[in-house]
Amino acid sequence: MKLKRWMKITLAMLVLLTGAVIFILMPPNPIPTGTQSRVYYQPGTLGSIERSFEVIDASRSTAANHDFKGADHRVLEGKIWFPADKSAAPYPLIVYSHGFMSRHAEAEYLAEFLVSHGYVIVAVDYPLTHFFAPGGPNVRDVINQPADISFIIDRILARNADKDDELFGMIDSERIAVAGLSLGGLTTTLVAYHEHLRDKRLKAAVSIAGPSALFGRKFFATSDIPFMMVAADADAMVPYATNAAPILEKVPGSILATIKNGSHTGFAGGMASIFRWTDNPDEIGCIALMHNLSDDTVRRDGLLSADETIGILADAGSLPCQVDEFSRSMRPADQLMLTRLIVYSFLESVFATDAIQREEMREFLVSGIAHENSDVTVKTTEY
Repeated sequence: MKLKRWMKITLAMLVLLTGAVIFILMPPNPIPTGTQSRVYYQPGTLGSIERSFEVIDASRSTAANHDFKGADHRVLEGKIWFPADKSAAPYPLIVYSHGFMSRHAEAEYLAEFLVSHGYVIVAVDYPLTHFFAPGGPNVRDVINQPADISFIIDRILARNADKDDELFGMIDSERIAVAGLSLGGLTTTLVAYHEHLRDKRLKAAVSIAGPSALFGRKFFATSDIPFMMVAADADAMVPYATNAAPILEKVPGSILATIKNGSHTGFAGGMASIFRWTDNPDEIGCIALMHNLSDDTVRRDGLLSADETIGILADAGSLPCQVDEFSRSMRPADQLMLTRLIVYSFLESVFATDAIQREEMREFLVSGIAHENSDVTVKTTEY
């Protein structure tokens, strides 16, 4: 009897300890407080399937990188998420691009939410900019990532047309968008607007804290697709004043959604647990960023070669991580929650099949979110 009682007590303690560890490492997700926000933030009903995704582009090479000798192909490996319920197919396709030194898993916090509402999401590790890149992360390979996106779209649309593939009939080729964080936001902007690199199949683009100071108004004149910049006004890595704040003047009809006291690192999926107890995750993020950026990249040559004939400027704006003191920032979990709501609202305002739904989501995006969430401001050239 005593032994059984001891075993029950021990088991109970293990259960409590396990629960405490889960709570610490995986805190409960916050939910918005506003009535409309809570409705739109509910998970969708379509379910989600996750699959490994890998394509190899044999037509383009991967450059040598420090002790990596290079390769005659480019490997793009990651995940694809799509609705379990195919009854409402075809669905919009979103290609998500990760940030510098990050990985495709960064997209999970968005993918799981969007897929349940009727989206197909794909994200890969880019050959030389992800955390485990051979030879170390190399920011300069960003110029090759727009073509990676186009190749991914090619392969997915081919699967969409294959009757023997589980993606058959899942994708609406007229509803394709791109989104990405930081260097992935830059990749998004390049593939959406660059005169020589843009993919004309794209119907919308979302840059989350992506560098944009190096682009002039001329750069964005190649396309009139809906564009949204999501930014944090306390971003230490991609300074808000020179990158996000001027975007409405550069991109006609664009949207700027600003999260007050948000950090750059707080936009990365998974940060809600890792940086739950830090005052400002950018303090740690800046150490890693500056360690992996060469002085040439940061101070002289910039991320891209200047070409003012297409609107890429010689002056790339403020340098990253020039902060004397890191103030307390918003909790990453709250920042990710707001980002989900903002991005979903934007995509629905463009891709919802019902015109009334598109208009309702547009109105919610440009006025409702900020009205119900005091940590958000949304500005457009129209409002």
